[in-house]
Amino acid sequence: MQETAQQMKFGWWRRIALWKKILAGLALGVLAGALLGETASVFKPLGDIFINAIMMLIVPLVFSTLVVGITSMRDPQKMGRIGARTISLYLVTTAFAISIGLILSTLLQPGVGVGLSFESEITANEAPSLISILINLVPRNPIDALANGNIMQIIVFAIGLGISLTLIGEKGEPVMKVFDSFSEAMYKLTGLVMAFAPFGVFGLIAHVSGQYGLEILLPLAKLIGVVYLASILHVLVVYSGFIALIGRLNPVRYLKGSLDAIVVAFSSASSAGTLPVSIRCAQKNLGISEGVSGFVLPVGATINMDGTALYQGVVVLFIAQMIGADLSMMDYAMIVATGTLASIGTAGVPGAGLIMLSIVMAQIGLPLEAIAVVAGIDRILDMARTSVNVAGDLMVTTLVGKSEGELNEEVYNNSNT
Repeated sequence: MQETAQQMKFGWWRRIALWKKILAGLALGVLAGALLGETASVFKPLGDIFINAIMMLIVPLVFSTLVVGITSMRDPQKMGRIGARTISLYLVTTAFAISIGLILSTLLQPGVGVGLSFESEITANEAPSLISILINLVPRNPIDALANGNIMQIIVFAIGLGISLTLIGEKGEPVMKVFDSFSEAMYKLTGLVMAFAPFGVFGLIAHVSGQYGLEILLPLAKLIGVVYLASILHVLVVYSGFIALIGRLNPVRYLKGSLDAIVVAFSSASSAGTLPVSIRCAQKNLGISEGVSGFVLPVGATINMDGTALYQGVVVLFIAQMIGADLSMMDYAMIVATGTLASIGTAGVPGAGLIMLSIVMAQIGLPLEAIAVVAGIDRILDMARTSVNVAGDLMVTTLVGKSEGELNEEVYNNSNT
């Protein structure tokens, strides 16, 4: 059947890959912000609508996909195996991330010669104890956890419900079918929301670009450059290297299949907010099963702190260089060890990045109030570290899917994705 004139008129837009549309929106947003300055905030409602729509998806999508993922495994041992692999990979890549940040900061020295002072003092909440973290994992009221979007508690409740549905056998089948249908509806709704993504990204970036003038960015341009360079290297070298060496897969396909989620993460600066897009990328672009993607990605969006760890490595050395503090090899080792371990203790805690940074700085004797120097550009740095986190979530999900035989390589290698 031939296309009608109306279909032909808009067919070119449908045929362009989503990530290309999003990148076009991002580029136009930067241009609009540069030309219009703070006036570009007039486009911010487009971004707010998009973020609200994405946030609308998170709780029902995470809950339904986790339940479907657990029930599709049918084997508690398999779930434990996947969980152990997931957490191990996240810890290893976190150590790599903070090391890359330290190496680049040592070589490029972004803090040397920066004539900035800090007068305001920033305080961070204390990191919660391991006991309180474990207690708070279990929701006292699961409905309250769902209503407040407490992802860690939702994950625990969904895992428990999924295991229970599996254990009761045939009696659980009707409920499983309901969740399966509900998750499919959420996937479709995600697709509808993503059709608006280029416009939402344009609004978000235009506002951010117009908000930060040269007078703010120039003194800290080298710091921004080092954070972004470290982020790019981590994705291209570590993540792509893991995909090629451990997964024996084409890393270019991983990068291309992940672009939708990475670009949304960059513009929204929210790992949780990008989760619906990450799940869509994992299943539609990378060929990962619902079971693996539905389990690994929500966990990763909550506990994966690679981007924050990388940011810590750069910022800690930036501050040390700025105030003229000399760090020993033991200090460097302490930064890597403390940063990696702190990523576990602060996972899912509001303000986790600041808590992690304050813990590391306290360990090597740097003044906490120096964080105020980089606070003004935190949103710009947050965009980079969130992109790294999301790319890491998809890398780990890809490797776990391959190891469990739940990655469709025909879909993964489809060049038309």
